[in-house]
Amino acid sequence: MNLSAVLSRIKNQLTILQWLPGYTKEDLKGDLKSGVTVGVIEIPQVMAYAVIAGLSPIYGLYGSLIPLLIYPLFGTSRHLALGIVATDMIIIASGASMIAEPGTDKYVSVVLLLTMLVGLVHIGLSLLRMGFLVNLLSKPVVYGFMAAAPIIIGFSQLGNLLGVDLDRSQYIGVLTMQMIDQISNINMFALAIGGTGILFLVLIKKYYPLFPRDLVLLAGGGFAIWLMSMERYDIDIIGPIPSGLPSFSLHEITLEDIRRLVPTITTLVLIQLMSVLSLGKTFAAKYNYPINSNREFFALGMAGFIGSFFQSPPISGSFSRTAVSEQAGTRTPLSNMVCAFIIGLTLLFFTPLFFFIPIPALAAIIIVSTLSLINVQELKFFFRTKPEEAYIALFTFFSVLFIGIQEGILLGVGASLFVVLYRSSRPNLAVLGHVPGTQLFRDISHNPSAKPIEEILILRFDSSISFNNAEYIKDFIIHKSEERNKKIRAVVVDARSINDLDTTAIEALHSVTNTLNDWNIELHFGGLKNHIRDVLLRSGLARRLGGTHFHIGTHMAVKYLLNKWDEEDKVKRAGEANDEDSEPPHRLRDYLNNVE
Repeated sequence: MNLSAVLSRIKNQLTILQWLPGYTKEDLKGDLKSGVTVGVIEIPQVMAYAVIAGLSPIYGLYGSLIPLLIYPLFGTSRHLALGIVATDMIIIASGASMIAEPGTDKYVSVVLLLTMLVGLVHIGLSLLRMGFLVNLLSKPVVYGFMAAAPIIIGFSQLGNLLGVDLDRSQYIGVLTMQMIDQISNINMFALAIGGTGILFLVLIKKYYPLFPRDLVLLAGGGFAIWLMSMERYDIDIIGPIPSGLPSFSLHEITLEDIRRLVPTITTLVLIQLMSVLSLGKTFAAKYNYPINSNREFFALGMAGFIGSFFQSPPISGSFSRTAVSEQAGTRTPLSNMVCAFIIGLTLLFFTPLFFFIPIPALAAIIIVSTLSLINVQELKFFFRTKPEEAYIALFTFFSVLFIGIQEGILLGVGASLFVVLYRSSRPNLAVLGHVPGTQLFRDISHNPSAKPIEEILILRFDSSISFNNAEYIKDFIIHKSEERNKKIRAVVVDARSINDLDTTAIEALHSVTNTLNDWNIELHFGGLKNHIRDVLLRSGLARRLGGTHFHIGTHMAVKYLLNKWDEEDKVKRAGEANDEDSEPPHRLRDYLNNVE
């Protein structure tokens, strides 16, 4: 392999080499502005989100450093803002807490192992080009999870908000019972800080959406604790956190931990891919540039995999920070590097300032930031356009809320697949009639102008024929033929919408052919695709029917049959002298007069 080929391969893998040569001063200006803006917003958010996962706030900053330096090397989205997000953290907490106690070294080790494994799965999916797996998460399932997650997160922060000790749990029923037991122990000072924080964040977000409200709340809360020595009122504060950049460390890996993390890995991978792709495609379409799904998988995987060795929790695309980044004028993925630079400066010089930050203020940030995930209008849209999808969304919502996060998402996926299978097992089946003046055939139940053709039953199946609907389609053909078997001589299947046949479908068509033969009814196909005809040839059904039973389209099938019957009647009349004075039928002529 020559040098140019090697350089070409490197350039193909490193997406940054494709856009960096054309980088301009305007690009730099936009990326600096958006990177700094997102960095200032990200610092308090990711610290708060780390608490959701049962980690020290410092791990939120670690997750926004190395991964943000890696992603721009491989990513294709110019607007995606990377980092840890609230919904991922609640999934992590539910999975990792089953292996180790939150707050312990073992727990941190499990979370970092989870980060590495999720990154490896992303990379593997990219190399195998298996992006289609994202389709397992339908929009109603994602909505159901996204609507339930803020409620779970909010309940998980009740203890921090009210200054009482609650067990870490993803089950709101458990948390509610514990809260009732602890109601007499509520710390009114903690409640005042948290409640004031929520009110402040809501009002500022409404009137000044780009104002760094989270940072101001943490700074103000920390200053108040320090100035008035409010820690003596038993208000939990962040306390000492280490300064400096995260160190490189290898993971403690056990097969048992990996086995127990599989459900969490599966859930995280699907949720993260859905988030990254939906965000990436949204802004790629808005700004008219291409995005490569498999490259995004690879970039996200590399960012998480390498970041895991520098103490990063799992990372994903942030909806809120991506929107802020776009509003601030981001031009390229380099804005993530600028954001990482802001995080790095914070880790090096400003972590002592976090000592007095009150935990109730972090809880307020978490609760307010996750409220935006609940979108009632989208549920109304489901009910208005496709009610069964609204029920899937509600089923997923309640399953996540009361059964568990991983279990709820898997149940939602199962419900979606069940609905798809049910729909395909009951496809739309239509009896067609001829539209006068054209060569078109339309469903007579929806088109009053479409008229049945005497002696011919024309049917259409709006799906492929497979094991789950073959019997249903077979019964439909036989039932409709039986209704008119005294009046019809042929069944014509408009086969343009048939894209596949399996062996069960072949068997069903053989059975239909036998039944129609017993009734002296011919079976014809119009518009059959070549690969479907090949299947019928290999199965022997095409040879059994004969080549004259396959036509370019429904119009040609009808012409063939009418002409054939006219010719048969001429031959029959020639041998019957007593019919010489009667008018012979002209089926084809009458049909063609209606066509032209």
